[in-house]
Amino acid sequence: MVKILTITNQKGGVGKTTTCVNLAASLGATKKRVLMVDLDPQGNATMGSGVDKHELEHSAYELLIGTSSAKEAIIKNPKIGYDVIGSNGDLTAAEVELLQLPRREFRLKAALAPVLDDYDFILIDNPPSLNLLTVNALAASSGVIIPMQCEYYALEGISSLIGTIDKINQRLNPTLRIEGILRTMFDPRMSLTKDVSNHLVDYFGDKVYRTVIPRNVRLAEAPSHGLPVLFYDKNSRGSVAYLALAGELIRKTAQELKKAQDAEQQEAE
Repeated sequence: MVKILTITNQKGGVGKTTTCVNLAASLGATKKRVLMVDLDPQGNATMGSGVDKHELEHSAYELLIGTSSAKEAIIKNPKIGYDVIGSNGDLTAAEVELLQLPRREFRLKAALAPVLDDYDFILIDNPPSLNLLTVNALAASSGVIIPMQCEYYALEGISSLIGTIDKINQRLNPTLRIEGILRTMFDPRMSLTKDVSNHLVDYFGDKVYRTVIPRNVRLAEAPSHGLPVLFYDKNSRGSVAYLALAGELIRKTAQELKKAQDAEQQEAE
């Protein structure tokens, strides 16, 4: 069964796109079938996946307004190990056009339905704001990965985001939950970083991924080459960290599946 994960945070510059691209590549490296959907009009995840956002024939914009199917919009990219639905500035218009369309919050969910059996994971990148694009992503997903820096302003922001997730859960998507909180740009030498990290673990417990993403020059350089860091410098600290995150996510998913199967078996008995 496919797992659809939205990677979001209303605060900008916390590593959402970096996480989406590099987690997709790391999951692909483990032979998982992965689709990355770029819902940010900036198109950074598209470019970081080696796809020219200016040359998209079918993009997330056409997908949402219904003039392209998911199969038409998907770009196969064996070089990086995962498929892409790209975006560009056209997606800005979708925010306005969606207001006039029926079931506007569920356009992405409906569009992805025909390809769900083709993938193990679908990762969705989002703009740093709560708009109809992000609402579409949350309505289509089973889980949310929240990347955040370990600083005090980030703690305030995450409270607001959790409130938003709760509202989506109550009104649009009862299966939505927090999949995990990912500490990014982590520098263990800073006492503030360690303090905030400890607060997160105390409050959210096992929702906080054990894997932390360090500050890493290679992670910052890789997008300019149109590559995930795994294919830019596979031995870098950033690459190793995202491979570890993929492993943690796969193990957690397998445990959840076994737990659900055991529960079903007990009910049958």
